[in-house]
Amino acid sequence: MINKRNTPQRRHSILSLLAERGEVSVEALAKAFATSEVTIRKDLAALEKNGLLLRRYGGAVPMPQELIAEPAQPVSPYKQAIARAAVSCIREHARIIIDSGSTTAAMIPELSHKPGLVVMTNSLNVANALRELEHEPVLLMTGGTWDPHSESFQGQVAELVLRSYDFDQLFIGADGIDLQRGTTTFNELLGLSRVMADVAREVTVMVESDKVGRRIPNLELPWSSIHRLITDERLDPAARELIQARGVQLVCAAV
Repeated sequence: MINKRNTPQRRHSILSLLAERGEVSVEALAKAFATSEVTIRKDLAALEKNGLLLRRYGGAVPMPQELIAEPAQPVSPYKQAIARAAVSCIREHARIIIDSGSTTAAMIPELSHKPGLVVMTNSLNVANALRELEHEPVLLMTGGTWDPHSESFQGQVAELVLRSYDFDQLFIGADGIDLQRGTTTFNELLGLSRVMADVAREVTVMVESDKVGRRIPNLELPWSSIHRLITDERLDPAARELIQARGVQLVCAAV
């Protein structure tokens, strides 16, 4: 029997059964894997999102060939390494904020191993990924005004919602790291990022090393607001020294 806690293995087995039988039901899969129907529905939702099957009432069928799209771009190994390092900093039962962005979103698959989390986000992509976890955290969303540039909610409503809570940690990305000033962004909507930093006791910035030294006009978070910067092992030694001189904890994650 497949270990019911081994989500990737169980989902692979679901696809194998589907290929063999041509159709599967939620009820039968729950019995086969000794898990709940809620868990199986999350499995089918995740597999459908990845274009591997189509859900039908009470079960799933194979994806018709004419609907099979080009596969999504895989997450880079550097983003994965940064995400693993970030998740290792999270304590059980923590209250955290995950900002929108592909690097922060790479954390989500690792969060199943952190019980009792409360997660606030302004990103629909992050929220949907959290809902697919077998051990789903308590999910909070900022609401607010949808910004198509950042694909996230922004604005005064989102800021007011955030200010009504307090959080242990914020995980946030950046378009660039100005070694003199802090994080920079192409987005002119800066207010929510700064409120996120204000309501979190600890701020962790997550960026690939090729963004370090990239100077963009819009300053998002000054170095004084940042506690930790997680990047990858390609970071230039001179940049390492400059960042550490700012009093920021620097983590260069190995792939």
